[in-house]
Amino acid sequence: MHRPGLLVDVDSIPDGAVLVDTRLALTGPSGHERYDAGHIPGAAYLDVDDDLAATPGSGGRHPLPDPERFAAAVRRAGISRDSSVVAYDEGPGTAAARLWWLLRDHGHDDVMVLDGGLAAWAASGRPVSKDPVQPEPGDWTGTPGRLPVVDADQAAALVGHGVLVDVRAAERFRGEHEPIDPVAGHVPGAVNAPLSGNTDESTRFLPPEALRQRYEAIGIHDGVPVAAYCGSGVTATQTLLALRLAGFDEAALYPDSWSGWITDPARPVATGD
Repeated sequence: MHRPGLLVDVDSIPDGAVLVDTRLALTGPSGHERYDAGHIPGAAYLDVDDDLAATPGSGGRHPLPDPERFAAAVRRAGISRDSSVVAYDEGPGTAAARLWWLLRDHGHDDVMVLDGGLAAWAASGRPVSKDPVQPEPGDWTGTPGRLPVVDADQAAALVGHGVLVDVRAAERFRGEHEPIDPVAGHVPGAVNAPLSGNTDESTRFLPPEALRQRYEAIGIHDGVPVAAYCGSGVTATQTLLALRLAGFDEAALYPDSWSGWITDPARPVATGD
């Protein structure tokens, strides 16, 4: 399966593609430590915290990165303006989709997420490497603003005429368990569709027809405004990828997400279903 601009199978990676490992770890060994312990041969590493996000603050835990800093990281990974890029993580695309989204937002459309990630690579019997990779720097440039985003006010207003999707686990959405952020709950009016439902047991994305049925069931249809958020704006991009696979190409990202929403105590918080 090779869907330009969206997904690629391990068997269909384009010749000469630039592979980028984006693994993110909230607990245990860091993403870079996991990369050092074994990665796809030839893949460079970009860190979600250091390369794909700005300093935490009012924009949440992972604000969108400074364009110049992001461009420098992309070039360091060996990416040029004419590169085909394949991003991967452990499997479900929750970190790889962040790079996918950022590159597309900056005008680079020739980027795909490896379906199933490193888990699919290993399951296919292909080797992993511990060798450090220092690519020849690329000449990539880009300007952000190609993809739709919403701010806090727009996210709040969207629930009156569209669908605001909270992609976190159900217990976090309901406010029953919050392991990361200091306030539990969700944006009032948001609909919960946990990102885990976008992939199967092998961490590969569901077929487009199944994804479309999933999102139509929560009120998403052609012409209905949609935005997605998560805890910090990273894993919501995986749902944006799933929505594109389902044919909903105009879904927006709320980059600040829950961790940014709660920086203003005047904003309301909902709990329960």
